[in-house]
Amino acid sequence: MAYTTIDDPSAFFQTTLYTGDGGGTRAVTHGGNSDLNADWVWIKDRGTTSTHYIFDSVRGVQKHLSSASTSQELSDANSLKAFNSDSFTLGTSGNVNGNTRTFVSWNWKESVTAGFDILTYEGTDSARTVAHNLGVKPDWIIVKNIDSSDPPFNWRSYHSALGAGIAMKPNGTDAVSTAADYWNDTEPTSSVFSVKDSGETNNSSQTYIAYLFAEKQGYSKFSSYIGNGNADGTFIYTGFAPAFILLKRTDATDQWIIKDNKRPGHNPNNTLYGNLNNAEDTSSSVYADFVSNGVKLRGTYGGQNASGGSYIYMAFAENPFVTSGGVPTTAR
Repeated sequence: MAYTTIDDPSAFFQTTLYTGDGGGTRAVTHGGNSDLNADWVWIKDRGTTSTHYIFDSVRGVQKHLSSASTSQELSDANSLKAFNSDSFTLGTSGNVNGNTRTFVSWNWKESVTAGFDILTYEGTDSARTVAHNLGVKPDWIIVKNIDSSDPPFNWRSYHSALGAGIAMKPNGTDAVSTAADYWNDTEPTSSVFSVKDSGETNNSSQTYIAYLFAEKQGYSKFSSYIGNGNADGTFIYTGFAPAFILLKRTDATDQWIIKDNKRPGHNPNNTLYGNLNNAEDTSSSVYADFVSNGVKLRGTYGGQNASGGSYIYMAFAENPFVTSGGVPTTAR
């Protein structure tokens, strides 16, 4: 069996940097080896406290959510105007295209091959299952009520390293929450995931968006690790040269840390936080190196490397460690 079925991860995920021009028809083109017709576009202004803007092709253009907010879906005709074959088009909104402002976008293609599914469902306020299209058990599920923010409806996530009795809150700093009503204390299967009666995953007559991921060898990794509290930090083995990692401490309160291979390069020192609107953090305490088979943490910050601290993460590849033809990636 081949090491991976995805020789070019850029067909399914890319980080793209751009500078806004304030114009009304700005096309942002991806620069990977393959064209990327992205279905999930997550944009953040790197230099200001502008919020995160999350778009997907299932809800449609102009409709955005924020990972740092409990707000329902909002619509802005001047934000993302089109998903294109290897780009996306922006309007005049300063939050996604402010003149001379620097932005990062993280972009995924919905595909069974890459283990990514996007769906919406209606809540019932009673235990139910929701069908998905992955064909395998999901490793990470992220759900948001898009109809209402009163009372505040948090984002909720399931992670296979924690189990269905646990729910994380991606828009907050909380440690794990052991409430069975989010996922009905039931593990997802290759065809469905379960929800019970929480307003944050299954409120009656309200609509939810769900993003589901399943691990694909050589392309994505959803796992956990223990920090060592040392400047020569923990090594996170992914089995590929990473392009992106999102991680969170689970045994204490702290931020959702995002690193990628474009800010500023293969050894990323710039960090954004998914639950905060902050500009990039360039502190040495959150340094890390992206290498050919994983992420080497270099800082002592408790949000990523506390001694004995427990963490979950999701990571996506720039290159597989070994291609389907047996060719190894170049070491860094």
